Amino acid sequence: MQQQVLPLALVHGEAVVEKPQDLFIPPDALEIILEAFEGPLDLLLYLIRKQKFDIVELPIAEITHQYMEYVDVMKSLKLELAAEYLVMAAILAEIKSRLLLPKTTVEDEEEDPRAELIRRLQEYEVIKQAAEDMDELPRLERDVHLANVDLPQSYQPRVVETQVDLQDLVLAMQGVLKRAEAFEHHHIQRENLSTRERMSQILAKLKPGQFVEFSDLFQVQEGRAGVVVTFLAILELIKESLVECVQSQVFGHIQVKSV
Repeated sequence: MQQQVLPLALVHGEAVVEKPQDLFIPPDALEIILEAFEGPLDLLLYLIRKQKFDIVELPIAEITHQYMEYVDVMKSLKLELAAEYLVMAAILAEIKSRLLLPKTTVEDEEEDPRAELIRRLQEYEVIKQAAEDMDELPRLERDVHLANVDLPQSYQPRVVETQVDLQDLVLAMQGVLKRAEAFEHHHIQRENLSTRERMSQILAKLKPGQFVEFSDLFQVQEGRAGVVVTFLAILELIKESLVECVQSQVFGHIQVKSV
């Protein structure tokens, strides 16, 4: 059984099995770009980390030698990419020549020629590390994708309204009483609290069509007596069908509205 030869390509619908003899491949057809170095400072920082040099005590001679080897390789590949690297090579050569000058006995107040380069490297290292840290953060549409779900037009939210009985109101009042205990104080003069007056105050708080939470109708600063009078007033209003109490969900907050 003879194995079928796979075509190299399809040209105008015809299979090409053999490579053309006159095929010309231009020199720049394949180009590999290494993004490890984004500039001369990036290359310098790489050499310092590779050789584990102390950036404060930068050995200019060794760094310059390794730097020029990289520049020679880049020049052989593409000259226009090495322009800024050649500028940095000139700076390194200048610093090296200044360090080789004989030192006089008189103290020279001139700054260390490596100081400016070290400062630029330190600033670049901080910015580079910050950029790497930012790149590690979750990015929308790269690490995190939003999920969108469209509801059908026939969808109707389900509203559950449960009936409120006397036991639920008593339990709610007990919670208000616990809050009122923190405001209890000794009364010097007895206050006369009227249930009818409190009923009028509650009706004034309830606007037509709006719900008010059950606990908001109480004034815990009045103490236990004020809470009891307010509770009795609410019961009277329910009895007279002037207000109603509803719950939007089971064990939820009790809401009161005027009828």
